[in-house]
Formats: sequence, C-alpha cells, structure tokens
Amino acid sequence: MTGLNNNHHQPTHQHPIAQHGDTISFKTTTTSDTEPNRPNPSEDRRHKKRGKPAKDGPHIRSEAGAGAGDLLVQCSAVGRVFPNLGQRQAFFSSSTSALPSAAPTRNNKISSMARMPTYFFSHGGPDVQYNKAHPVFPVLQKIGREITSLKPKAVVVFSGHWQSTPINVNNVLLTDLIYDFYGFPRYFYEATYPSIGSPELASKVLFLLSDAGIEAEGVKRGLDHGVWSGFNVAFDPESNPLDCPVVQVSLFNNEDPVAHYELGRAVSSLRDEGVVIIGAGMSVHNLRDMRFSMGSSRPMPYSVSFDNALRDAALADPREREAKMAALTERPDAKQAHPWMDHLMPVHVAAGAAEEEKGYQVWTHHEGSFAWAQYRFGEVSEELEA
Repeated sequence: MTGLNNNHHQPTHQHPIAQHGDTISFKTTTTSDTEPNRPNPSEDRRHKKRGKPAKDGPHIRSEAGAGAGDLLVQCSAVGRVFPNLGQRQAFFSSSTSALPSAAPTRNNKISSMARMPTYFFSHGGPDVQYNKAHPVFPVLQKIGREITSLKPKAVVVFSGHWQSTPINVNNVLLTDLIYDFYGFPRYFYEATYPSIGSPELASKVLFLLSDAGIEAEGVKRGLDHGVWSGFNVAFDPESNPLDCPVVQVSLFNNEDPVAHYELGRAVSSLRDEGVVIIGAGMSVHNLRDMRFSMGSSRPMPYSVSFDNALRDAALADPREREAKMAALTERPDAKQAHPWMDHLMPVHVAAGAAEEEKGYQVWTHHEGSFAWAQYRFGEVSEELEA
C-alpha cells in the first residue's frame, strides 16, 4: 500500500498559523485563566464577533490561553451553519441508531462492520480552506474522499487546539464553531461547517476512557479551527459531505507522548463499530520561526529532519512504534520542530488508536518552519487509497 508520499519545496503562500480520564459526568467547563502576554479575552472576543482584524495582525488562540468567553464565541446563527438543518437532523437521527452504545462492554461491535483506519491530518491555519493553490488542498480532498467512501458511522477527532485536565469530551448535539484566532479578514469569522455531534457516542467515549483508567468528563463546546478548517477541505459540504456525527475529544494538558498513545488506545475499539478516529495537528509546527521563513521556499533544517524522523517512527513495526514515537520528543531538534508539543500529540493518539495496524505516510510537504505530513494507520482497499 502506498500513498502520494511526495515532498514539495516550492514557494507557497499558505500561512498555517496554529499555535499554540474516569468519572462520567456531564458538566459544562471552560478554561478561565489566560496565559501572560496573551491578548485580553474581551478584546479578542470583539474581533471574533465582528470579524475585525486585530491591530497587530493575525493570531491564533491556544486552548490554554483562552478565557471562558473565548470558548463560547461560536456561530450563533445555527441556521446559517446548518442550511438544511431539518434534513440533516432526520439523517443523523437515523444514522445514530447504529452508533456504539454506552453499554458496559468493550466488545459491543456492529455485526459485519469492517475495522476503520485512523488518520492524522496536518491541518494548517484557518486560511487552509481558502488557499486552493496550496499543495495540501488536493491532498486533504483526496483523503476526505477516501474516508467518506468508507461510510463511517461517526468520527471522533482530537485537535491540537484543545488540551484539558481532565480529558474533555464534547457531548452536544448541535456543534457550533469556535473562531480561536484573531486579526484575519472578516470572512474568516463567517466561515461555516455543517456538523452535528452525538451525545450517545460521547457517552461511549467516556465509558471507554473510564474503563482504561483515564479521568474524563463531558462538556458543552464547539469545534475549533483545528477541526473545521481542514474538514471544510477534506469534507466539502457540497462535493463530499461527511454525513455522520463528529465528536471532538481533548488532548491531555501535557506533552507526554506515552499518555497520548494510551489515550488513542483507550478508544481504539470504536473502530470496530464504524467510527473513524482522526488526530489533527501538524507534523512540524513552529510559529516562532515563521517570520524568518515567510516568502521563502527553503524549509528550515529541522522541518525536514524531524518530519523524516516522525515518518520513520510512525511507519515502524507496530510492536516498536510506541517507543520510537515517544523517543521523538527527546531528539535535539524536537523543540525546534515543536516549541509546544500540542500539534504533535494528535499523531500519537492516532497511532495509539491503530494498535497493531501498520502506518502509512500518505504525503508530506516541507515549508519554512512547518511540515504537512498526512498519515493513515490501517488498511483500506486499493480502490479507496488516497
């Protein structure tokens, strides 16, 4: 099985700006603290609501730095997000009848359901959905078509833009959008993505995490741009809709690769029930150095070296993969490739959820202080292969 697996170094204009377990309870929680030197939450909120650029240019809000209000700045016009809401509710109410239940068993499999693969998306910034000239655009489209061809019952996604203690599981039915960035053009804040959640699947995720000894709780939250920007490309609502529920789960609020591998392993049985698991981050993600590489086609040395090392670890024998991937964070170039590890942890989740399935690098691209590797863990038929 092979993918596109091409390296590209040509100049582009994409700016992937994305910086930065088990008590089953269903309380709404938000992060109230802000990091020092972050913009004032109320000021940031003003730009999000009105779509006005901040004076100091585009920025991304990390989950760790978001105030309570920031997490609730979501699309208020539900009809605009779901133009065919009645139709979609009817579809989802029928499709969720086949979703995994929260019954106390780890082997509650749907009969004759093929095991789903897992994926890692390098998702880029909130502009990825508008930049059709960027080489990642057709790649995400092709991977999206592969996934919809599998006809998943649901998607569980882990984004580098949501970290929490304990693990949070989004248990809402109507999933609004979070515009966790500021300083972009107005239309960025008018972006929509039609998606519905599944409280039933969220309950199942909470049960599986509890069964694995991971503290978690259900919360009410929208989808952050680490999910919806890339999903708008992979699962274009008009040409390739993802007509199944999406449940987002947070990462741990730490940089422990083993803990995140175990997080993926805890929910791996969902794959036997028609659920595709996706991690969304970047294979190399250094916003700090972006200013030095803007307008240049030459990648930073660590963009190539770390991305290659990640490939070797992710494609290793599954019996050795966890240890080899964990060792990545100890490499001399690790803190250059990921000054914060939030965008690396989702690939550990995806690999952990794959258990003994083989990994494949579908494609990669080195661009300044970023790398865009896309991975699949598990087999698909050659006719569907991205």
